[in-house]
Amino acid sequence: MFAIVALLWMLGDPQAAARPRPQAPPRPPATPARPQPPADPYFVNTMTPADLQNKQAVLDTSLGTIVLDLLPEAAPNHVAHLIARAREGAYDGTIFHRVIANGIIQGGDPLSRDPALSARYGTGGMRELRFERNDEKITRGAVAAVLAPNLPDSGGSQFFIAIADQPALDGQYTVFARVAEGMNVAQKISQVAADASIPTERVVMRTVTIREKPAPAPEPFSTETVEELSRYRAVLDTTMGSIALQFFPDKAPNHVRNFLRLAAVGFYDGTAFHRVVKGFVIQGGFLPTRSEPTDITQERYIRKLQPEFNDTAHDKGIVSMAHGDDPASADTSFFIVTARTPVLDGKYTAFGRVVEGLDVVEKLEAVPVNGETPVTRVEVKKVTVVRQP
Repeated sequence: MFAIVALLWMLGDPQAAARPRPQAPPRPPATPARPQPPADPYFVNTMTPADLQNKQAVLDTSLGTIVLDLLPEAAPNHVAHLIARAREGAYDGTIFHRVIANGIIQGGDPLSRDPALSARYGTGGMRELRFERNDEKITRGAVAAVLAPNLPDSGGSQFFIAIADQPALDGQYTVFARVAEGMNVAQKISQVAADASIPTERVVMRTVTIREKPAPAPEPFSTETVEELSRYRAVLDTTMGSIALQFFPDKAPNHVRNFLRLAAVGFYDGTAFHRVVKGFVIQGGFLPTRSEPTDITQERYIRKLQPEFNDTAHDKGIVSMAHGDDPASADTSFFIVTARTPVLDGKYTAFGRVVEGLDVVEKLEAVPVNGETPVTRVEVKKVTVVRQP
């Protein structure tokens, strides 16, 4: 008997197995799942305003360094995109794939890392950013997002730098940065040999890094006293020899500060003595004589000077500032007097004198000229500022 009970327990209740099981209530047919919308292809900033403020992008290129001030107040999404891509290394190894001499340079296409893809340069890294309208003008040094034709929401990693003002482009492109340093490098890139705006050499962005914008430093030679200024000398290394200048800050402090400041930022390097009048003056420092374009820092210090006429006689070796018809039009060009010239006294600001290299001045005065222009260029290779003990 025990065995039968155990067997039934193992097999279950046969009558229960024979009874019909309750059926599930009928259900309406399932509706097909709705297709999910495609993911938004556009970049959206997730950084805080503090993350974007006071940032610079440093472009280390094969022709020099370009530093950009980023403008989050004008285009926060574009700035966040550049910061994010730079930190990913997206620009490293790309090139400037399009140049217009003294007009624009264009780069940032990720395809441009690969020389085998040169036919597709300009098509990569697009359609990642929506247009951000702002009031920034496309003036010299402006940095803006490249767009596909007639598609304002097609920006991405590609950008262009304006080498000269481009007013016809204002309002059509999102400006998100401006060149803070290295404008001369950008201009040099624009001048590389090109075939229909395609450079024939690879100008590489080796790295693009993000850094905090340095605190503004005082202008060079803006805080020194007259006594301190009097200790400085400037040595002009020319193609004909060296000329050392001493200054008269007690007579013309602003002119002394101006010359030392321009010398310190390299403005005079690569200029020429463009005018030689025998028995009168040799003249140099004229902006159009520069062998290379000026940088933004140098341009910032080119200013018109109010005259500081004084009682210094224009004798041989005196250094004075050139100006046009307006006595307040002096800026960078100076001259060295080669003979006593009373007609200059009280009409031009004397601010220094030659203390070494007067023989070089005499050799320079003797060069062959065409009118007043030297037949062979006499260049100021470098001006070095030296502080005397």
